[in-house]
Amino acid sequence: MSADIPRKLEWRIHLNRQNQELEEDEELDDEQSEDVLRSPLPNRKEGEMFGIADQLLGASRIRVMCADGKARMGRIPGKIRKRMWIREGDLVIVKPWEFQDDKADIVYRYTKTQANYLSRKKILPKNLDVF
Repeated sequence: MSADIPRKLEWRIHLNRQNQELEEDEELDDEQSEDVLRSPLPNRKEGEMFGIADQLLGASRIRVMCADGKARMGRIPGKIRKRMWIREGDLVIVKPWEFQDDKADIVYRYTKTQANYLSRKKILPKNLDVF
Protein backbone atom coordinates (compact mmCIF):
# COMPACT_ATOMS: atom_id res chain seq x y z
CA MET A 1 0.00 0.00 0.00
CA SER A 2 1.08 3.55 -0.48
CA ALA A 3 2.20 5.82 2.30
CA ASP A 4 -0.53 8.42 1.78
CA ILE A 5 -3.40 5.99 2.72
CA PRO A 6 -4.17 5.87 6.45
CA ARG A 7 -3.72 2.53 8.23
CA LYS A 8 -7.40 2.06 9.05
CA LEU A 9 -8.31 2.51 5.41
CA GLU A 10 -5.62 0.02 4.35
CA TRP A 11 -7.14 -2.56 6.67
CA ARG A 12 -10.65 -1.97 5.30
CA ILE A 13 -9.41 -2.34 1.72
CA HIS A 14 -7.73 -5.61 2.70
CA LEU A 15 -10.93 -6.94 4.31
CA ASN A 16 -13.02 -5.91 1.29
CA ARG A 17 -10.71 -7.82 -1.04
CA GLN A 18 -10.95 -10.92 1.15
CA ASN A 19 -14.75 -10.73 1.24
CA GLN A 20 -14.94 -10.33 -2.54
CA GLU A 21 -12.72 -13.41 -3.02
CA LEU A 22 -14.91 -15.43 -0.64
CA GLU A 23 -18.10 -14.38 -2.44
CA GLU A 24 -16.59 -15.36 -5.80
CA ASP A 25 -15.60 -18.77 -4.40
CA GLU A 26 -19.13 -19.31 -3.03
CA GLU A 27 -20.65 -18.41 -6.40
CA LEU A 28 -18.40 -20.95 -8.12
CA ASP A 29 -19.35 -23.62 -5.57
CA ASP A 30 -23.06 -22.90 -6.09
CA GLU A 31 -22.70 -23.28 -9.84
CA GLN A 32 -20.76 -26.54 -9.54
CA SER A 33 -22.92 -28.34 -7.00
CA GLU A 34 -26.62 -27.80 -7.63
CA ASP A 35 -27.79 -30.93 -5.80
CA VAL A 36 -26.70 -30.93 -2.18
CA LEU A 37 -28.02 -33.73 0.00
CA ARG A 38 -29.30 -32.43 3.29
CA SER A 39 -29.61 -35.83 4.96
CA PRO A 40 -27.00 -38.39 5.94
CA LEU A 41 -27.01 -41.52 3.78
CA PRO A 42 -26.20 -45.11 4.77
CA ASN A 43 -22.52 -45.99 4.58
CA ARG A 44 -22.52 -49.02 2.25
CA LYS A 45 -18.90 -49.87 3.16
CA GLU A 46 -19.95 -50.50 6.75
CA GLY A 47 -23.01 -52.48 5.68
CA GLU A 48 -25.61 -49.85 6.59
CA MET A 49 -28.91 -49.74 4.70
CA PHE A 50 -32.32 -48.10 4.72
CA GLY A 51 -35.18 -49.63 6.68
CA ILE A 52 -38.72 -48.85 7.76
CA ALA A 53 -39.83 -49.26 11.37
CA ASP A 54 -42.51 -51.92 11.14
CA GLN A 55 -43.52 -52.72 14.71
CA LEU A 56 -42.52 -51.48 18.15
CA LEU A 57 -41.78 -54.41 20.43
CA GLY A 58 -40.80 -52.70 23.68
CA ALA A 59 -37.55 -52.82 25.67
CA SER A 60 -35.77 -50.71 23.04
CA ARG A 61 -36.52 -53.26 20.32
CA ILE A 62 -38.25 -52.67 17.02
CA ARG A 63 -39.01 -54.80 13.98
CA VAL A 64 -37.50 -53.22 10.86
CA MET A 65 -38.16 -54.05 7.21
CA CYS A 66 -34.78 -53.59 5.53
CA ALA A 67 -33.90 -52.63 1.97
CA ASP A 68 -32.65 -56.15 1.20
CA GLY A 69 -36.15 -57.53 1.90
CA LYS A 70 -35.42 -59.09 5.31
CA ALA A 71 -37.30 -58.28 8.50
CA ARG A 72 -34.83 -57.75 11.32
CA MET A 73 -35.08 -57.16 15.05
CA GLY A 74 -33.65 -53.68 15.53
CA ARG A 75 -32.04 -52.48 18.73
CA ILE A 76 -32.34 -48.80 19.59
CA PRO A 77 -29.09 -47.71 21.28
CA GLY A 78 -29.18 -45.37 24.26
CA LYS A 79 -27.74 -42.48 22.26
CA ILE A 80 -30.78 -42.47 19.96
CA ARG A 81 -33.30 -43.56 22.60
CA LYS A 82 -32.57 -40.51 24.72
CA ARG A 83 -32.60 -37.97 21.88
CA MET A 84 -35.31 -38.99 19.42
CA TRP A 85 -38.39 -41.17 19.39
CA ILE A 86 -38.91 -43.78 16.72
CA ARG A 87 -42.47 -44.50 15.60
CA GLU A 88 -43.95 -47.11 13.29
CA GLY A 89 -43.49 -46.12 9.66
CA ASP A 90 -40.35 -44.04 10.25
CA LEU A 91 -37.47 -44.32 7.80
CA VAL A 92 -34.26 -45.37 9.56
CA ILE A 93 -30.69 -46.40 8.79
CA VAL A 94 -29.88 -49.85 10.15
CA LYS A 95 -26.61 -51.72 10.48
CA PRO A 96 -27.07 -55.52 10.51
CA TRP A 97 -25.01 -57.47 13.01
CA GLU A 98 -22.11 -59.46 11.58
CA PHE A 99 -22.72 -62.57 13.68
CA GLN A 100 -26.56 -62.61 13.69
CA ASP A 101 -28.06 -61.54 10.39
CA ASP A 102 -31.61 -61.36 11.78
CA LYS A 103 -30.68 -58.52 14.19
CA ALA A 104 -29.54 -54.96 13.57
CA ASP A 105 -28.71 -51.68 15.27
CA ILE A 106 -30.59 -48.47 14.47
CA VAL A 107 -28.07 -45.81 13.43
CA TYR A 108 -30.26 -42.84 12.43
CA ARG A 109 -33.93 -41.86 12.14
CA TYR A 110 -35.10 -39.58 9.35
CA THR A 111 -37.78 -36.97 9.91
CA LYS A 112 -40.82 -36.98 7.61
CA THR A 113 -39.41 -34.01 5.70
CA GLN A 114 -36.07 -35.76 5.14
CA ALA A 115 -37.82 -38.97 4.06
CA ASN A 116 -39.96 -37.05 1.55
CA TYR A 117 -36.85 -35.34 0.22
CA LEU A 118 -35.06 -38.69 -0.29
CA SER A 119 -38.16 -40.08 -1.98
CA ARG A 120 -38.41 -37.13 -4.38
CA LYS A 121 -34.73 -37.46 -5.28
CA LYS A 122 -35.29 -41.21 -5.91
CA ILE A 123 -32.58 -42.24 -3.46
CA LEU A 124 -34.79 -44.73 -1.61
CA PRO A 125 -35.07 -48.30 -2.95
CA LYS A 126 -38.37 -49.15 -4.68
CA ASN A 127 -39.49 -51.62 -1.98
CA LEU A 128 -39.14 -48.95 0.77
CA ASP A 129 -40.47 -45.94 -1.10
CA VAL A 130 -43.75 -45.40 0.79
CA PHE A 131 -43.32 -41.64 1.17
